[in-house]
Amino acid sequence: MNYRYRIYPNITQEKSLFEWMDICRVAYNYGLREIKDWCNSRKCLVDRCSISHEYIMTADSPFPSVVKQLNALPNAKKVFPRLGEVPSQVLQQAIKQLHRAWEGFLDIGHGFPRFKKFGQFKSLLFPQFQQNPVTGVHIALAKLGLIPINLHRPIPNGFVVKQVRIINKADIWYADINIQCDVSVPSPMPHGHPIGVDVGLEKFLATSDGVLIKSPKFLKVMQSKLKLLQRRLSRKKNSSKNYEKQRIQVARLHHVIDNTRKDFHFKQAHALCDAGDLVFMEDLDYRTLGSGMLGKQMLDAGLGQFRIITKYVCWKRGKFFGEVSARGTSQECPECGVQVKKDLSVRVHHCLSCGYTTDRDVASGQIIRNRGIKLISTAGHVGIESACADGLPGIGETQSRQVSKPRKGKTKKSKK
Repeated sequence: MNYRYRIYPNITQEKSLFEWMDICRVAYNYGLREIKDWCNSRKCLVDRCSISHEYIMTADSPFPSVVKQLNALPNAKKVFPRLGEVPSQVLQQAIKQLHRAWEGFLDIGHGFPRFKKFGQFKSLLFPQFQQNPVTGVHIALAKLGLIPINLHRPIPNGFVVKQVRIINKADIWYADINIQCDVSVPSPMPHGHPIGVDVGLEKFLATSDGVLIKSPKFLKVMQSKLKLLQRRLSRKKNSSKNYEKQRIQVARLHHVIDNTRKDFHFKQAHALCDAGDLVFMEDLDYRTLGSGMLGKQMLDAGLGQFRIITKYVCWKRGKFFGEVSARGTSQECPECGVQVKKDLSVRVHHCLSCGYTTDRDVASGQIIRNRGIKLISTAGHVGIESACADGLPGIGETQSRQVSKPRKGKTKKSKK
């Protein structure tokens, strides 16, 4: 697991960290330049030359692999003494980061690695420690010494610190401490009360138990202040000291919005785990939805981040998490299974076949719950009566079905 803490380096340590990040950036770009030269020298066939230019490189020259570039670092330090200022393992991690991006380009389909401009390298990884670097209210790092740290939660007993990543966000320093414990954590098994969660823009989430949470719209609330700060930034001379001060103010406001959104997501995820033992959500591609007409609202809600956080919280608390198909969840009756077509403007689900009426989003959550139960095929979950999820904390008030009532009988229509 990763624990993030705030650290407070002094002026000398802060200057060293910025200098190390720039040195790692230069090493990253140099390694990328070698890879691009090797690729460009093999674009043309062996019996002809390029019309524009040709790279002079032998045909049997090996690919600049991670091992080859790491072995070249000791000789490079003799030619460029600046590389020796950075701890050797930290500099090696910059080269490994480049080749992770290269493997992502080859295997996963990510874009070709790009050169990093000045100020775009924002973190340093210390991959190994002989002893615990966290001592009291300080963290000990190589060539930096003791740095004050706000240990707002202690490291659990039995865990060992494996890695520490120093991050600079909006001129604020953090330490991501990777802790490890050699225990076997089994995957959560399906059990208990199931909950279907439907997420959206008008209501952030609606559960199958009838709980509705209003969307907080973090960016929209702070947009007027952000607009003012960005207007002031546009009037500053580029690369000046006043420009840099104003840029940090804009970045910190974005940082506040991000932290507020993430805190809300974690609280709602824990509330869902308090309300049930099985949590089901839709399997949607939020990246595609974020590039549509309502992309700004989708990105403000952070629905993809909320699903990832909910999955992590369920694993941490021993709750089962599942994803079901999202096709037609709002066009089906959760009681009888009949298709009920309705436009997006219709916010109430009313089935003409069985007469079941409820909020549209609650009906979608019940469909997600039914599909999740059918997906895991666990006996004894259909028609189960359990405690309700009343009092789910959130900023919005519960609207339809404010007090959840258990219904007798099966969720789906009984066969006569």
